[in-house]
Amino acid sequence: MPEIGLDQWVKGVFADGDSRRLPLLGTLELTYRCNLDCVQCYCNLPAGDAKALSMEMSHDEVCDVIDQAAEEGCLWLLLTGGEPLLRSDFLEVYAHAKEKGILVMLFTNGTLLTDHVVDYLAEWPPRKVEITLHGVTRETFERVTRVRGSYDKCMRGIELLLDRAIPLNLKTTVTTLNKHELWATKEYVGSLGVDYRFDGLLIPRLDGSKQPYSVRLTPAELVGLDLQDQGRGRELERVCEQFWGVPSSDSLYVCGAGERSFHIDPYGHFAPCMTNRAHTYDLKQGSFKVAWWDFVTAMRSLQAGQAVKCRTCPAISLCGQCPAWSYLEHQDFETPVEYLCEVAHLRAEAFRKRHRAEDNGDETANSQKTL
Repeated sequence: MPEIGLDQWVKGVFADGDSRRLPLLGTLELTYRCNLDCVQCYCNLPAGDAKALSMEMSHDEVCDVIDQAAEEGCLWLLLTGGEPLLRSDFLEVYAHAKEKGILVMLFTNGTLLTDHVVDYLAEWPPRKVEITLHGVTRETFERVTRVRGSYDKCMRGIELLLDRAIPLNLKTTVTTLNKHELWATKEYVGSLGVDYRFDGLLIPRLDGSKQPYSVRLTPAELVGLDLQDQGRGRELERVCEQFWGVPSSDSLYVCGAGERSFHIDPYGHFAPCMTNRAHTYDLKQGSFKVAWWDFVTAMRSLQAGQAVKCRTCPAISLCGQCPAWSYLEHQDFETPVEYLCEVAHLRAEAFRKRHRAEDNGDETANSQKTL
C-alpha cells in the first residue's frame, strides 16, 4: 500500500466527511472550574465550585458521549475547560477517547501538569497540547491569572512537555495587561521551537458579565497587532481577496458551525460551536445522533429576520460577527456587535489598501520590464 503524508490524508478525510456532513471535529469542555482566575476568561469558576461539580457530567456520561460521537464519525476531539486536569478522572477520559481511535488535543493552563500526567501523555501521545502563555515575566503573567505561583507552575509544565517531546503549541490572549510583552513572548516561544498564535478578541462571560471587556484592546490596537505580525497580515490579505463581498445567503448562520464541527459543554449541552450558548441540545435527554442530524439541520435552516447592516456588508468575512456572539452581547441573534464591526472595517481599510498597493507595485514593475 503506498504511503501518503498526513496533510494529504487530512484533506482526503475532510473532502469525504464534508460530502457526507460528518461531525469530524469536536470540542468537549470537561469543566468550567479552574485553579486560576484569569481576568479575561469567559468561564473560570472557582476550582471547588460545588454547584458546578454537581452539574458536571459523570465519568460514565462523558465516556458515553465520546462513544456516540465516535460512532457518528468524530475523528478529532479537543478536551478543554476551564482546566480539564481538575477532573480526577481526566486521564481515564483521555484514554477512553484514544481507545476509540480519536485524535485528541488538550487545552490546559499547564499549572497542573505533573511527571505522572506527562509520562502518561508521552506513552499515549496527544495530537497536540496547547497552553496559554500570558507573558514572559512573572509580574505580567500573574497580573492576568491573579494567582501567585502560577507562572512558575506553568513554566514547569511547559518544560515537562518539551522534555518528553510531546507536541506543544503556545498561545496568548492579548489584553491591556500583557500587550506590552506580546512580541517578547513570541520571540521566547520561537526560541523553544514550537508553534505560537495570539488573539485579542474577548467574549462576555457565560453568566452575562462583561468583565473581560475591562481589559479588551481597542479595535485600532487590535488591528495594529494584525499589521505588525507578518503571518496574520498575509492571512487577512488572503481573506480580503477571497471572501470580500456581500453575504450570498439569507440564513441566520452563514459560518461553518455545525458543518463538520460540534461542541459539548461540561453539563452535556450540545451546540454547533463553542460560542453558541443559546441554540443547544441536552444530550442527557437525547442522543448525539439526533443532536447532529436533526437539531443541527434545523438550526442551520433558520433564516435571518432583521434587516441589519451585516446583511449587506462586504467586510463580513473580516468581522467574526455571528448569531452566537450577538446573543452573548445583546440577548438576541442579529443585533450587530459594534466592536466587531469597527475591527472589520479597520482591517478592510488596512489590508485591502496594502493588497492593492502590492498589486500596483507588481504592475509598475512589469511595465518597467517592457520599456
